[in-house]
Amino acid sequence: MSITPSSVAPVERKLDLSRVEVPRPPLLARLRGWIIWIIIISLLAWSWAPAEIYKSVNLITDWRNMAEFAGGFLQPSFKNGQTYLGEMIETIQIAIWGTALAVLVGTPFAILSAANVCPQWIVQPVRRLMDASRAINEIVFALLFVVAVGLGPFAGVMALAIHNVGIIAKLFSEAVEASDARPVEGIRATGALRVQEVVFGIVPQVMPLWSSYTLYRFETNVRSATVLGIVGAGGIGHSLYENIRSFQYAETAAIVIIIVLAVSLIDLLSSQIRKLLV
Repeated sequence: MSITPSSVAPVERKLDLSRVEVPRPPLLARLRGWIIWIIIISLLAWSWAPAEIYKSVNLITDWRNMAEFAGGFLQPSFKNGQTYLGEMIETIQIAIWGTALAVLVGTPFAILSAANVCPQWIVQPVRRLMDASRAINEIVFALLFVVAVGLGPFAGVMALAIHNVGIIAKLFSEAVEASDARPVEGIRATGALRVQEVVFGIVPQVMPLWSSYTLYRFETNVRSATVLGIVGAGGIGHSLYENIRSFQYAETAAIVIIIVLAVSLIDLLSSQIRKLLV
């Protein structure tokens, strides 16, 4: 009698899931989420009194005072609108030059800060120098340059440039470190120099991202440049400060409107450009 496959009863093997032991994650992994929340809550509680968060009640109890103060901004006066517009254009020009100089100086530092390009004995000192550059606010640099070169827009340009060198170097270096190593290895196989590896293997990859970062920093620098005039570094900040100090709320409102419109227009324009680049 021949045995056919159809005559053989199939053997069913059922897996008893009740006997399968699933390894439990380590205790630290299970408590990681709770530990993070405990740290966050502890930091907020620790900062509660020094930051005077308890005064947030005044936002509700003293709303009439705030409404009366805000009422002065409801009738903006554009009698000096042409002057304010000229100062806003000057502010944008300060931001343009500050951003351009920051990119020009910051790009070499970005390469030197990239761990996949330079050794650690170069990367670490350069990174600490860039940390110091971006840790100091533009206002502080503006005060220093006002003393050095006098009042005017050039002090604002230099303040923005020095502060943004550190920011540009950090953003650009992170893009370099995230680049694909295969093109660089292919260029290295031809016997190219290290500079040629960077120029032809890395820069073409990161250029769209670098361009996007540059536009973003330009937007930020326009907003930052609006307050540099407070310390005499040019731009519309001087008029803004003088009108606030003399309680000229109508003129202050006009300046604020001009700043908001200019920044919004630049934001819309740069957003469209970034879409084309990235």
